[in-house]
Amino acid sequence: MPGGRLTQPERQQIALGLADGLAYAEIARRLERPTSTITREVMRNGGPNAYRADIAHRATEHRAHRRKQATPRSPKTPQQPYGRDAEAVREYQEVFTTVIMASGAPTMMARVMACLTLTDSGRLTAAELAAHLQVSPASISKAITFLESQGLVRRETGEGRRERYVVDDDVWYQSMIASARSTAQLAETSREGVPVLGTGTPAATRLENIARFLDFVSESITRAAEQARDVLHTKAPTTHPETDPDSTT
Repeated sequence: MPGGRLTQPERQQIALGLADGLAYAEIARRLERPTSTITREVMRNGGPNAYRADIAHRATEHRAHRRKQATPRSPKTPQQPYGRDAEAVREYQEVFTTVIMASGAPTMMARVMACLTLTDSGRLTAAELAAHLQVSPASISKAITFLESQGLVRRETGEGRRERYVVDDDVWYQSMIASARSTAQLAETSREGVPVLGTGTPAATRLENIARFLDFVSESITRAAEQARDVLHTKAPTTHPETDPDSTT
């Protein structure tokens, strides 16, 4: 199975596969690459609808050049916990961030959300976020304000009255419920337009059909979220003391 970085011809094959509507797994099979490699490549370079082989190739070369010029990591910098591969974690965080952005979140908000989600504790201070993402505290503050307004993060006061920003286990449930409510509101608004446009007219019929569709989607999301909520609170399997950075002897 080929290894190393994707070549430009491989990227062209990815672009052709996306244009043909192929799934990532099928593209990966044809290139004899892991599906995760194809997913990461596409999502970090515009997503399935905007992926361009030549642009992706230049962007990858640019990122590689920047990494070579970056200051080497200090020996005092803590290693990744649980024996994780630091480079693999960094690349995955880029992919996760891109996916959040594809759902409609602004770039910095997506970066902060991804950073918090991929932290074992699920909580970081503004200074920790700024250092990890290499951005200004003002950028972090603006992102947190937006994420709070969406119910995606909350604040808590820690030692020395320092605020920490937290991603709760329930955040995705709350997000789905909020989405269901928004969809239900759109359904109700669509239905209100039926008498305005005249029951039985083409436009009114269209609105009625939209309302029925959105009602079904909203109810389905709510029902599925309620049924699956406990999954978000599943505990991780017990780890051995030598691999768990929070364990004590």
